[in-house]
Amino acid sequence: MTGVPASAAGGSGAKPVRGGKLGTAAVNQASLWNIANILTMVRLLLVPGFVLLLFHNGGYDPVWRSFAWAAFAVAMITDLFDGHLARAYNLVTDFGKIADPIADKAIMGAALVSLSVLGDLPWWITGVILARELGITLMRFWVIRHAVIPASRGGKLKTLAQGTAAGMYVLVLTGPLATLRFWMMMVAVVLTVVTGLDYVRQAVVLRRRSLAAERAAVGRTAEALNEAAGSPGAGVADAGAVAGPAAGASGAPGASGAGASGPAVRMSGGSTPVEPTVGARDGADAER
Repeated sequence: MTGVPASAAGGSGAKPVRGGKLGTAAVNQASLWNIANILTMVRLLLVPGFVLLLFHNGGYDPVWRSFAWAAFAVAMITDLFDGHLARAYNLVTDFGKIADPIADKAIMGAALVSLSVLGDLPWWITGVILARELGITLMRFWVIRHAVIPASRGGKLKTLAQGTAAGMYVLVLTGPLATLRFWMMMVAVVLTVVTGLDYVRQAVVLRRRSLAAERAAVGRTAEALNEAAGSPGAGVADAGAVAGPAAGASGAPGASGAGASGPAVRMSGGSTPVEPTVGARDGADAER
């Protein structure tokens, strides 16, 4: 017993024997409680723990801030592993798609806001970074119907710079290390702004291409429908062109009126048939 579903193997749909090996299709069904999602949950739980450790004993105790830095470091490390594990071992779930970016922004936002509340980090830096993250998240939802903006190398480098700089601010540093952390934060801010503008450019380009492709597809569909609707009309027009002179030669009354009311006769006498009533309705709808 291979465990492959009967529908896929062309079988009769009989149930697999108990104790048989699972097939590929069954193995690929990722459970909610997989290692990637567990790491994401751990990172979410570390957010309040990090804040409590950072503000313990007034927020300026070097020992407790070292503990807070350890919690922050664990959260950032799990951020590197959970996504890799999910993609490498086919553990991607809907929960992970939603919870992973929330956990990323939660730990970084908690660190920046807490450091600004303690007076260690200027509020304008926190505002720029958080505004960028929120704006890019909303923009991804704006273009998700058209395309998915992939994570770029610049975005990953930005995340690394932000995590390093925020971690250095969590620690109580003085002297050259305090100066170094300031410049590291400036690098993070520059990368935050530059990558944010690049994401906006990508979103605009992808949305324009998607809309152009949709319009082209609609145009091709309309042309195909018009051609399909015009084919019977062409036959009627040929018949009318032959019947019209014959009726005029025999002097049949009402021939002119019948020709005018036919669906495929042009008053100008040309051989090109009038488009059928379906095409007329399409034109009227387009004008409205």
